[in-house]
Amino acid sequence: MLLAGHDDAAERMTGELERVLGDRVTVVGRCRSTLDEVAAAAGRTEADDVVLLACSHLSPAQMRHLAWRLADQGRNLHLAPGLVGVGGARTHFATHGGLSLVNLQHSELRSIRRSVLQALGRITAGLMLLALAPVLALVALAVRIDSSGPMFFRQQRVGERGRRFTMLKFRTMTDEPAELDRSEDQFLFKLRRDPRVTRVGKVLRRYSLDELPQLVNVFRGEMALVGPRPALPEEAARYAVDVHRRLAVRPGMTGLWQVSGRSDLSWEETVRLDLDYVDNWTPGLDLRILMRTVGAVLGHRGAY
Repeated sequence: MLLAGHDDAAERMTGELERVLGDRVTVVGRCRSTLDEVAAAAGRTEADDVVLLACSHLSPAQMRHLAWRLADQGRNLHLAPGLVGVGGARTHFATHGGLSLVNLQHSELRSIRRSVLQALGRITAGLMLLALAPVLALVALAVRIDSSGPMFFRQQRVGERGRRFTMLKFRTMTDEPAELDRSEDQFLFKLRRDPRVTRVGKVLRRYSLDELPQLVNVFRGEMALVGPRPALPEEAARYAVDVHRRLAVRPGMTGLWQVSGRSDLSWEETVRLDLDYVDNWTPGLDLRILMRTVGAVLGHRGAY
């Protein structure tokens, strides 16, 4: 694949292609988008496909001529509109009198079916609390017997539209001070072997049982079954402008961040996944995440 466009845009696109497609695609070159240079570079690199990035170097007539020349060479031409993190369901191609446009639909943040899904989520959380009551009682007893301290860990988090709430979890750590080797990540910080984690806490974290009390938060309407990772107040206070988009919906017990690696992810990867979820939400996406959560919990990836 040959990328044609501004150097910085081509570099960013290279990174996106490698992230999304991995070994399935090889970028054989990058060049500026003059008509002759692109055609010559395509022949020189023997590229199968040419991706023309959004730029002002080529007029509509020149792009048409480029398509003709690449067709004569047996190569495919792709036009990149410069959209990143936009699901295919939100884009529609339309032609009006020879003018081609890509229509970008708004993300479905406020809709009847989203409201219905949220109501169903609260009902489901209530039913799960009743069904899991014996398990919750046994876990709470184990936490109390294993170490001194409260059964539940309560922490302030930032939810939808910046509203704060108290998130519940089973306590998995002691209050004893310990020397911690903090990572360089400016936001996410979780040790693989934290000396403060109790024996019961290790088991609860491994199987995500410590997060079951968050069903109470879902039942209250403070969280959802699926959504972005709940933010700490100190995190939200330092958010860049675009990261505030994470707070447009309720945080979730699970989400793309959990089924994609949880604590193994960097802050940048977590933000990208959360923004993708917010902008491309559908009921089907929630269902797929819930199904993948089972595998993520059983696989223990990022659980420590």
